[in-house]
Amino acid sequence: MITLHHLEASRSFRIIWLLEELELSYQIERHERHPETMRAQSSLKAVHPLGKAPVLCDNGFTLIESGAIIEYLLNRYDTRGLRPPISSEDYLRYSQWMHFAEGSLMPPALLTLVLNKMANARVPFFARSIVKKTVNSTLEGFVMPDLNTKLDFLDTELGNTGWFCGSHFSAADIQMGFALQVLHGRGLVGGN
Repeated sequence: MITLHHLEASRSFRIIWLLEELELSYQIERHERHPETMRAQSSLKAVHPLGKAPVLCDNGFTLIESGAIIEYLLNRYDTRGLRPPISSEDYLRYSQWMHFAEGSLMPPALLTLVLNKMANARVPFFARSIVKKTVNSTLEGFVMPDLNTKLDFLDTELGNTGWFCGSHFSAADIQMGFALQVLHGRGLVGGN
């Protein structure tokens, strides 16, 4: 039986989505975040020392990293063609988007989270304006222009086909979908 160790508001949503698309039987072990640190509590560290989700257990094997878990599930269980043939042009797009999600889209989301925490951190009165000015100039001068360039690229690419990997839905849409959902949740991209 496949077991997915799930942490709320984590990349494990990608794996739930894929497991549903593959129509596999699985169970979910839910783990809670610590209310102050927002990190996983010790129950997840008992499953894997990093204490991060997702963690997939299948056939006595434990695997972390959503991209690696997606590849594992596709290699082992995909009968629907959620990954294009490796010899196709669509596979090149698939590979690009599988890496783009974490390598290019998630960093701005993380940067905005960290910078906003810095802007709202308790600091001595005399340093508040310096911290806020530094945060705002970093967001406005670097993070947002970089993110907007990436989002314009995505808009153009999706405008051609409607899917990340050519003319049909694939696991790349799942990988990218979560990244876009995170950006939307942080108010960095609009709805629709």
